Amino acid sequence: MFTLYYAKGTAALPVHIALEESGAEYELRLLDFTAKDHLQPDYLNVNPKGRVPALVMDDGILTEAPALLAYIGQTYSAANLIPSTPFGFAQAQEFNLYIAATVHVAHAHKMRGARWSDDTASHDAMRMKVAENMTGCAEFIENRYLKGPWVLGEQYSVCDPYLFLVTRWLKGDGVDESAFPNILAHRARMEARPAVQAVLKFHE
Repeated sequence: MFTLYYAKGTAALPVHIALEESGAEYELRLLDFTAKDHLQPDYLNVNPKGRVPALVMDDGILTEAPALLAYIGQTYSAANLIPSTPFGFAQAQEFNLYIAATVHVAHAHKMRGARWSDDTASHDAMRMKVAENMTGCAEFIENRYLKGPWVLGEQYSVCDPYLFLVTRWLKGDGVDESAFPNILAHRARMEARPAVQAVLKFHE
């Protein structure tokens, strides 16, 4: 049995979807960021970074969405959520790390400017770049990373819930979604999946 610590609107969403798709047994622990649940001692004992997701299991605790997605895919291989070849797995990791290291950071500049500067005036400048930067990320994904109906082509994988998270951010980040028909079609396919429908009610 796993325990997934999550908060709404965060990178815990793709991990939750992957758990549901895999058939794993898990329970949920919702953290309210507005109440600063993630900074309370009980949770900092789980994840000293004070962020989500965190997955508690018999082997220990894992954090960081790309690591959790890889772990779930490898642990539940029968669900076919990651490619079976080293190169295919590396491609999946390449995409997921791009989301984590580039896209998520670009998105976070909208409301997390204090992570990068103590100058509050610069936070406005960061927010003003979000639409441009996220549009650039969407263009790259649309034209370079989305290889078919799913991120890796014909095979659904742990990359797809991660992209789904990003597509839910785009409009709020000031991106003209209509410029990215492949991404929109991918989001519609994700929304039609039973596992996604089962999970979304916990994240709205």
